[in-house]
Amino acid sequence: MSIPNLGFAPPEAGVPGFEIVGLATLHGRMRRPGELHRVAFHSLTLVTAGTGTRTVDFVTHPCRPGTLLWVRPGQVQRYGDLGTTDGVHLMFTPAFPPSFSGAEHLVSAWYGPVCHQLGTSPEYAVLATLLSQLRAEAARPPGTVSAEILGLQLAALLLHVGRLPHDRPRAGGDVYARFRAELERSYATVRRAEDYAHRLGYTVKTLTRACVAATGQPVKHVIDGRVALEAQRLLAHTDEPVAAVARRLGFSEPTNFGKFFTRRTGSTPGEFRRVHRPSNPSNEPFRYPAEPADA
Repeated sequence: MSIPNLGFAPPEAGVPGFEIVGLATLHGRMRRPGELHRVAFHSLTLVTAGTGTRTVDFVTHPCRPGTLLWVRPGQVQRYGDLGTTDGVHLMFTPAFPPSFSGAEHLVSAWYGPVCHQLGTSPEYAVLATLLSQLRAEAARPPGTVSAEILGLQLAALLLHVGRLPHDRPRAGGDVYARFRAELERSYATVRRAEDYAHRLGYTVKTLTRACVAATGQPVKHVIDGRVALEAQRLLAHTDEPVAAVARRLGFSEPTNFGKFFTRRTGSTPGEFRRVHRPSNPSNEPFRYPAEPADA
């Protein structure tokens, strides 16, 4: 069993690459609550009523009115206790926002804050208004919905989200952004800081400065952290033997992988798997009703 991938195939999308629905509608599409999947698109959720939970890459986020969640392509999520949550759920592909909008750096980055607790702040009111405008445009009669208007409205929404306060806004600059993009492409085969520096045309010292500014950690720690995250995903959410996981992540010997994983997480791969294995081993993802069963 591998981690199920959920592609973008919503039944109600009037514009390719974009859909916005009520959170209750999304919950109704799930075959079973608690199913996990790796998303291949962006999803933004603004909770407006009720309480529940959502787990993204082993972090469980409490959901209540004012909770904003942004799950990015490649991340693994699980809807936990759906509770009584309602709100707005926005889904879009990385190519949907116009490239000239100024929001492309937010969309192209696979990393970033997953959860903001906005409460009843002015930021919550602004984002709720922007989402209402997106829903109104998307709900126009067929043939009258403007993809251009939706794209520009989405760009405005993302730019507002991008300036919400968090620990290190935009720290690390272009150096860190280029490094993270290359890391996402190569983490399974390249683990030396010197190799990333050579590929990108920087010195290791430059990469370290950018990583410390953005994360508080040197470049080697960032590299190892990305490898460890994928190892945790594969151990917790697949049936692959530990030796196979080690090979997928570029380790020639399972013992070397075991030492690396224990050093990074404080537990052996076997211990981690026993603790985090889901109660439902089949763990099929929820699918859109219109999507073929084997898609």
